[in-house]
Amino acid sequence: MADLVRLLSKLRVASGASSPCLLRCLSSSAASFQSENQIPSHPVHPLTYSPDLTRTDPKDRNVQWVFLGCPGVGKGTYASRLCSLLGVPHIATGDLVRDELSSSGDLSAQLKEIVNQGKLVSDEIILRLLSKRLEAGEAKGESGFILDGFPRTIKQAEILEGMIDIDLVVNLKLREDVLIEKCLGRRLCSQCKKSFNIASIDVKDENGNPAMSMAPLLPPENCMSKLITRPDDTEEVVRERLRIYNDKSQPVEDFYRSRGKLLEFDLPGGIPESWPKLLEALDLDDYEEKQSAATA
Repeated sequence: MADLVRLLSKLRVASGASSPCLLRCLSSSAASFQSENQIPSHPVHPLTYSPDLTRTDPKDRNVQWVFLGCPGVGKGTYASRLCSLLGVPHIATGDLVRDELSSSGDLSAQLKEIVNQGKLVSDEIILRLLSKRLEAGEAKGESGFILDGFPRTIKQAEILEGMIDIDLVVNLKLREDVLIEKCLGRRLCSQCKKSFNIASIDVKDENGNPAMSMAPLLPPENCMSKLITRPDDTEEVVRERLRIYNDKSQPVEDFYRSRGKLLEFDLPGGIPESWPKLLEALDLDDYEEKQSAATA
């Protein structure tokens, strides 16, 4: 943990210059913790109940990051990899929703209708699920997290800021035609529940967009016959989800940009091309090498 704190305290961009965004994120988190009364300067929207979460000095905990990006951009993939690298839990609101959908809970029927129509789940439902997960993690002694898919609206961002400190917000970006093709290629193994993608993407450079190729993420042979398509992964639903997301994402990006916590990252391709570049942007490339050496 001490090595990670020292690493994060000197985060730099790939060019070697100090990253103002990342350094501001660290200093703003510390300043927030040290403030006398911890009362935010913005209005906090009421919840149906108040989550019992503890604010901890950043030097005494692991990272508390958020991953933003359009549906299908790869937030889960990159957030999960970073969580494994940094030793923090990956909390995906999509997974929280799917877990509730597969349960017999009170929200299950309501969520099924919302998801099948391609609509975004309401703030109240998401906050109930997220607060429950964060409280459970704190009770188990978890330190830090990466939130995937939350917040999606300015109201959610304001409520989250009132609940817990966020150090950094990574905004993943990908051209829309590639996003749609990726979403339509998503598959889920009905047995092992792992996600795959059968889309083989190879687009040419046009309208100022660079050429891009992404190899499919194919399942092992024993999963091939068990692949299913999510009910919300139709072209009509995908386009509607992107439209809704784009309408609501700008205020959220502006919210975190004004606080010096937003790091925007344009994905240059698939995982082989994008993962090393993302680590460079976060100055975690050396950290991955040290972790690999330590476990060798």
